[in-house]
Amino acid sequence: MIKKIVIAIVCMASAGMYAQNGTVSPYSFFGIGDLRTSATVENQMMGHIGVYADSIHLNLQNPAAYGELGLDVMDKVGLVTYTAGISNKQVRLKSFEEEQSSSLTTLDYLSLGFSLGKGFGMGFGIMPYSSVGYNFVDATPSSGQALTNIFSGEGDLTKVYYSVGYQIIKDLSLGVTINYNYGTLSNERLQQIEDVQFGTFDRRSSQINGFDFNYALLYTPQINENHTLHTSVRVNTQGNLVSRNNRNIGSFSVASGTNIENLEVDLEAINLRNTEFKIPTTTTLGLGYGMDFKWFLGAEYSFQGLGSFENPFLGTNNIEYNDASSLALGGFITPDARSFDSYLKRITYRAGVRLDKTGMVVNDVDINNFGITFGLGLPLGRSFSNLNVGFELGRRGTTRANLIEESYFKVNVGLSLNDRWFQKRKIN
Repeated sequence: MIKKIVIAIVCMASAGMYAQNGTVSPYSFFGIGDLRTSATVENQMMGHIGVYADSIHLNLQNPAAYGELGLDVMDKVGLVTYTAGISNKQVRLKSFEEEQSSSLTTLDYLSLGFSLGKGFGMGFGIMPYSSVGYNFVDATPSSGQALTNIFSGEGDLTKVYYSVGYQIIKDLSLGVTINYNYGTLSNERLQQIEDVQFGTFDRRSSQINGFDFNYALLYTPQINENHTLHTSVRVNTQGNLVSRNNRNIGSFSVASGTNIENLEVDLEAINLRNTEFKIPTTTTLGLGYGMDFKWFLGAEYSFQGLGSFENPFLGTNNIEYNDASSLALGGFITPDARSFDSYLKRITYRAGVRLDKTGMVVNDVDINNFGITFGLGLPLGRSFSNLNVGFELGRRGTTRANLIEESYFKVNVGLSLNDRWFQKRKIN
């Protein structure tokens, strides 16, 4: 039964991935697109916080959590955890004059984690890093004729990662993740004037790849017999992404859409053939308190010196970058994880809230994001495996200064499966 669920989720997610990009946001025009979350469904439903770690779930945000994997279950060794997540996002885009709706389904992560011994774990997987997907029109009068600019973009950056976590002393774990990011982003601008037979185009594409590293410390001392303090520090180091760029300009027939002239720009001459994206370091501080497998409440604060970021190849002039920050609060409660007579008591109930200052300033207006999350962790039989279903309501941007306000409703489905390796068969 579990294998059938896994196959169904992967097939649905794959169909969603190939159907469309991972975003429909006009704000993905800027930077390297919309940065995607690296949190599992379990962590997303707690406001996307990553300070909490236990022995049966993967925490993809916090590599130090691999040091907790398998502790106190399965004889403390040989635990293997598989996890996968998909999401469907309903988005309403609203300007001062009109609004539109769209939806997309994406695969959020595929990951595998191992407990290799007491206090030692590792994992690897694949997930989206950022996505570009927008299409909008800007029409303005020019000398009595309408000048229309059509902007569109698509593409994704994918992250392949390898993580190791180790409990160096009791209650203190250290972890590191190596990320390799790669993909292609494309941007296009079509310009046409009313009653003019030909229009012009400007097409730009970037093949991007590069590494970054995520370091983490997790300290989980017992306050008393039943309660644990959770603290963590995570540092995602500066990502140095290399971009191989191409640009074509020319003209096209407005009536048929066919190219009339297509010229490749000599980017070598202006030092834009190969450029770098320096993604500034992000630091995250987390603090929480709770009873293992019973309840938990925590908070995280992240900050990033985004003011130094730039994308010289696109050369947009209506955006500035300031320092970014994020504040999140979340937790869970499980009434009775060992209950034999009530399935409802074994369900884990999660909720959270987050406020993100993205650091983007478009048309002199700060672009912020606010979200509310909640969901359920549904046990599968009497094992440690579970199906996680979550929801997120949020809003980003504003209708001021000719900008777009995004309202979204996101449904997440995640599967966390646990098995045991190297188990000796007993024959009676």
